[in-house]
Amino acid sequence: MKLCRYGAPGAEKPGLIDYDGRIRDLSGHVSDIGGDALSQATIGGLRGLDPATLPLVDGPVRYGPCVAGTRHFVAIGLNYADHAAESNLPIPEEPVVFNKWAGCIQGPNDPVTIPRDSRKTDWEVELGIVIGTRASYVEEAHALDHVAGYCVVNDVSERHWQTERGGTWDKGKGFPTFGPIGPWLVTPDEVGDPQDLSMWLSVNGRKVQDGNTRTMIFGVAHIISYVSQFMTLEPGDVITTGTPPGVGLGQKPEPWFLKAGDVVELGIEKLGEQRQDFVAWSPAR
Repeated sequence: MKLCRYGAPGAEKPGLIDYDGRIRDLSGHVSDIGGDALSQATIGGLRGLDPATLPLVDGPVRYGPCVAGTRHFVAIGLNYADHAAESNLPIPEEPVVFNKWAGCIQGPNDPVTIPRDSRKTDWEVELGIVIGTRASYVEEAHALDHVAGYCVVNDVSERHWQTERGGTWDKGKGFPTFGPIGPWLVTPDEVGDPQDLSMWLSVNGRKVQDGNTRTMIFGVAHIISYVSQFMTLEPGDVITTGTPPGVGLGQKPEPWFLKAGDVVELGIEKLGEQRQDFVAWSPAR
């Protein structure tokens, strides 16, 4: 099942993608895609609906972030061995954990603002995990029971702030608009094995990332269990799980980074696609 949020920023409504790829309005069944609506009981009830009985949403609409009420936007770094190598960093012995501020979350196709005086704005296609039930000190064998679904994330990053401004990656990861998620939250029954999903990203039509989640160093279940040892994950929280090689920082013969006017497109098998226009910072943004 594919769940979405559609409409103007701040006024999104809950939706379901039907068998023909059209949006059906879920407002009569849940108030939003977040919180208690992500529980196994509620998801199970929505799965039992006949999409044809739900109101059809006409015309082109904006997709909002596919989950509402995210309190924690947790990220895992260097989780693909070949990406660690292109970053000239050792393969981690434990997951590298940092934060993207929840305020950077936006719709999958909304414009991304390059920060003022940015030197190294970069891209990263990643598998996102959406938490459905509270998780604290979860054993790895039960970790996937806490997943409401999966989504596409572009972990937009400003490398200069991330690595050259006095430590902590967080500073380069949470600029406004740096967290496009969606277009859909896809439930685990439709995704199947999260460790076998192809993923890609292109810049201005040139494919630069082409990977698969099977090459993760730490898999989805391990990540959830690990993170839950030192923080409580709540319904609606998102964990983005690392990127395969091909980021701007690792381009040969020399790195190259995003500038105003660039277009980034990305997708993950079964989870949909995103498209972002990168725009220059201005006081109005």
